[in-house]
Amino acid sequence: MKNQKPKNGLPTRQQIIDFITNSDTPAGKREIARAFGLHAQDKIALKALLKDMSDEGLIDSAPGRAFHKMGGVPKVTVLRITDADGDTVWAVPERWEADGVPMPRLRVREKRGKGNALAVGDRILARTEEAGKGWIAQPMKKLARGEELMLGVLREEGGKLWLQGVEKKERRDFLVSDAGGAEPGDLVLAEKAGRPPRITAKVTEILGDPFQPRSFSLIAIHKHGIPNVFSQELLDEAAKIAKQPLGDREDLRHLPIVAIDPADARDHDDAVWATPDDDPKNEGGWKAIVAIADVSFYVRPGSELDREARKRGNSVYFPDRVVPMLPEVLSADVCSLKEGVDRAALVCHLQVAKSGDLKSWRFARSVVRLIGNVAYEDAQTIMDGPGSERALLSDKLAPGTEKRAVIEAALKPLWDCWAALNKARAKREPLDLDLPERRIVLDEKGRILSVAPRERLDAHKLIEDYMIAANVAAAKALEGKKAPVMYRIHEPPAREKLVALKDYLETFDIAFALGQVIKPATFNRILDKVGDADFRDEVMQQVLRSQTQAYYGPANHGHFGLSLGSYAHFTSPIRRYADLVVHRALVAAYALGPGGAIEDDASMEKTGTHISQLERRAMEAERDTVDRYVAAYLSAHVGEVMEAKITGVTSFGFFATVDGVGGDGLVPARDLGTEYYRYDEAGQRLVGEHSGDEFKLGQRLQLRLAEANPVNGALRFELPDGKGSAGGGEDRHRRGGPKRVIKHRGRPANIRHQGGKKRR
Repeated sequence: MKNQKPKNGLPTRQQIIDFITNSDTPAGKREIARAFGLHAQDKIALKALLKDMSDEGLIDSAPGRAFHKMGGVPKVTVLRITDADGDTVWAVPERWEADGVPMPRLRVREKRGKGNALAVGDRILARTEEAGKGWIAQPMKKLARGEELMLGVLREEGGKLWLQGVEKKERRDFLVSDAGGAEPGDLVLAEKAGRPPRITAKVTEILGDPFQPRSFSLIAIHKHGIPNVFSQELLDEAAKIAKQPLGDREDLRHLPIVAIDPADARDHDDAVWATPDDDPKNEGGWKAIVAIADVSFYVRPGSELDREARKRGNSVYFPDRVVPMLPEVLSADVCSLKEGVDRAALVCHLQVAKSGDLKSWRFARSVVRLIGNVAYEDAQTIMDGPGSERALLSDKLAPGTEKRAVIEAALKPLWDCWAALNKARAKREPLDLDLPERRIVLDEKGRILSVAPRERLDAHKLIEDYMIAANVAAAKALEGKKAPVMYRIHEPPAREKLVALKDYLETFDIAFALGQVIKPATFNRILDKVGDADFRDEVMQQVLRSQTQAYYGPANHGHFGLSLGSYAHFTSPIRRYADLVVHRALVAAYALGPGGAIEDDASMEKTGTHISQLERRAMEAERDTVDRYVAAYLSAHVGEVMEAKITGVTSFGFFATVDGVGGDGLVPARDLGTEYYRYDEAGQRLVGEHSGDEFKLGQRLQLRLAEANPVNGALRFELPDGKGSAGGGEDRHRRGGPKRVIKHRGRPANIRHQGGKKRR
């Protein structure tokens, strides 16, 4: 309906605000003029009035030149999905420039149907409406995700600034059109500006010096969009929640419960205890306790703490910092199971048979007081006895001290009970891949001291087996209560992966029948056949690559790798949201008090997908950061020839890693020389067509480190005698010059591809 035309020609400021607020469609200058019956001569004055109102902070304009009340949301606008809280999806405006007005959070009414599900990071065009004190968005269509901010380092060349990306795959630099005060060498966030082919970079945020300690993890945080700052409101809520009394609980403070963790651990999720079972029906068996931080008591469903924890999905661990899922007052203090203080725990009581099988379990909310937080290395040293060559990390555990005696008395029954658990593990034959992790050792200022494989001790295996037992008990306990379970699922390998593995193993004359029932033990038998051969590590890597990615969900497909029928994550609720979901289900199913919640299957499915994605994000960020530290460590050795091992072969060259340090570096095929190199996909090797020279997976060779870039973590190697020094010598002499190279689209000119055998 047309508004009444104002007597003086133009509507008042309030009339304009009322119109654009109540309009069912986007209100631009044309719509405002039509609504108030303005003539052509009035439109110039209207334009000036609207500009004045914008300058005064009364209205704002949206893309498409529609107006809305300042602090409000356009009727039709672009939103970005930021969170999926159960069945509710939340979004924020992609553009928000209202100074002093907090960005609104809109609840999205998802369209039902396959293919309409929205994920964090999606962009949608939506109609919006104000509902009470909040906003609702009706999606119109999903948009392309758009350009993400570029992360890079500024460099100066020819009097101009250029942005060098931190991505290994980024091969071009962008001219900087607006540095925003940044200087050469600064790590910055930038957005693309201009139009092809003249795309430039506009700096939006200066992050600092990329080579300073702790910058490598900062790069990963920004690159992967990991939330790393808690709002003050959230910190205040956490501080308030942390002060609540523990309530009525089973009292286990008299038991010598101990936590065994990494020496530098800040959050202690779990602690353990064991003793011989006095039940005559379980002769030779054990009673054990796995005490887990009772996070569900503090982080209640639907709270701001819960929403933030779900948004993060997990803690992210870098060599130089931890980005926690929960504020530190909870993660590193009140929830953390620390020595000598009362702590709330959700406890799994286990009855373990002499064979190591679980006879029974029960769950209870308890109060515990640990006798010690012991490093893995120290626990191992104590159990190794006087002949151990390992030095203790803690002086308090020196032989003859009272502390040593107390801890040793608690560890001995734990080790004895673990012998039974380990026996049961061996019987079910889980996948046994002994692949070392890299450990980055930093000094107190965050500088690199060393990069080395992480030692694998019996103490690590002991805790792992107790945690697996508790995780199995949690899954089976919820199944017994007919409650939904957030399973940890690891499905068997796909057939195409098994075919590729079969082709690879045949190059070593190792038979692998595709018709057999594939079990984890199947792969263990392969490794038994390999024995201590030089290529054992490479076969283990290929077996690992044949496996599927583990994920979370409410449908039980078992855990193939662990050879278990029912498995859930229960033991790390401080750092994994999946475990918190399981805790809440147990609390609700067993009526253990406040903080319980049971989600339906649809909600669990959505939560499982969400946290699985965030887990993969964390893994990529952690891996990227380790690669940057390795590159920084090796950057002092550029130009040196070092012992390396080929870890991957492709049609465009091969990747190699430095023994004992890690980090994959490329030797491009173009640098191997002018001879043709045939790519044998099944055998994972490059073969010189005339010389017969081979570069194959697992091969050890001398390589020169040509480049180590700490900013993007990239390494590049070349042959010791320089580029082009491999093979083809006889051919070059015979021809009197370099062999003619015929380029084939899609792969380097001196590579010919040989596919694997026909796949059945």
